Amino acid sequence: MRPGPLGVIIAGGQSRRFQDSPSSHSYPIDKFLAPFGGTTLLGHIIHRARKQLPDLMLNVNGDPARVAAYGLDIIGDEVPDAGPLGGILATMTSAEAQGYAHIITFSSDSPFFPGDYVAQLRAVQNMPIAIARSGDKIHPVMGLFAVSLRQDLAAYLEQGDRRVRGWIARHSHKEVVWDNKNPDPFFNINRIEDLEAAEQYLSSDFK
Repeated sequence: MRPGPLGVIIAGGQSRRFQDSPSSHSYPIDKFLAPFGGTTLLGHIIHRARKQLPDLMLNVNGDPARVAAYGLDIIGDEVPDAGPLGGILATMTSAEAQGYAHIITFSSDSPFFPGDYVAQLRAVQNMPIAIARSGDKIHPVMGLFAVSLRQDLAAYLEQGDRRVRGWIARHSHKEVVWDNKNPDPFFNINRIEDLEAAEQYLSSDFK
């Protein structure tokens, strides 16, 4: 068993709200490939994640050639149209085959996750799931998940449910709380306006 965990950037969504923004024609179809901080949103997140976790892969659907230059192993959703849980399940399957006991997820539209994100999640003991929280906001796509939950997640998706919080609620879990600063450490980019606001937030603390 590897000491792990295996990290994954969840980027399997279709960026619908981003594409619905009036000025979306000026940006790539994939939100995570939008210019950001001298690179792209994805490039920025990879850079920050690698500081905390060397074993990292990318969950993305469609043509993998568009993200090949980032140098990560790429995995598509195991169950189509399953939202973030499809990427989590696919990563669990890959992690199990490689001997990892846990995975840690990074949302591809949250560029300011804390510098102690991985360390704080890994510090949680005797819980199969630990998820991030800032203030009164829960961030269920940012968390640590035991690979032993893979079959349970597969069964949950087989039933047709796609709710991340619904699946988490089935299991013992802990919320790891960070202070709600400005910006929120888990600031989420959904629309063009959010991306523009995030650019304004960029400073030496977030590079």
